[in-house]
Amino acid sequence: MIKKLLLKISGYQKFFILVLFIYLFLAIVNYPLFIDSLISFFELIKKILPILLIVFLLIFISNLILDSKRIVKFLGREAGFKGYLFSVIFGIISTGPIYMWYPLLADIKEKGVRDSFIVTFLYNRAVKIPILPMMIYYFGVKFVIVLTIYMIIFSILNGIAVEKSLTYKK
Repeated sequence: MIKKLLLKISGYQKFFILVLFIYLFLAIVNYPLFIDSLISFFELIKKILPILLIVFLLIFISNLILDSKRIVKFLGREAGFKGYLFSVIFGIISTGPIYMWYPLLADIKEKGVRDSFIVTFLYNRAVKIPILPMMIYYFGVKFVIVLTIYMIIFSILNGIAVEKSLTYKK
């Protein structure tokens, strides 16, 4: 009976039930720690929720504005160098915590965006325009320019390598 039930529920539901049992156990064993963990959880939700709403709003807007044909044209199989250029630029100008970008990236991947462009985008999040002046102050202009160029070049190479390894396994 329990085995059949476990086969019917998804991994997400199993994880949720496990977390509920852990919280229940914690409430029985150490009630003050249980209350502290709940407060921490709700504080985290309060911090994440606005960003999460923005990401879902961006997904909604992208679904209205960007149809599959347009996305595939710029970031699809036939995009070529233009796709890498867009991925580099969008990666550099993107802001916010990286985990909040995952739903949007998963959404555009389903629409046909190449894995190499997603990898290139994620890699270029390390290049941050607001931090460049501080880096120049500490390391010098030449160092920052060379490092930035290498990061951009290797982001594209890593994107190609990941895509090749993913297509090799299929």
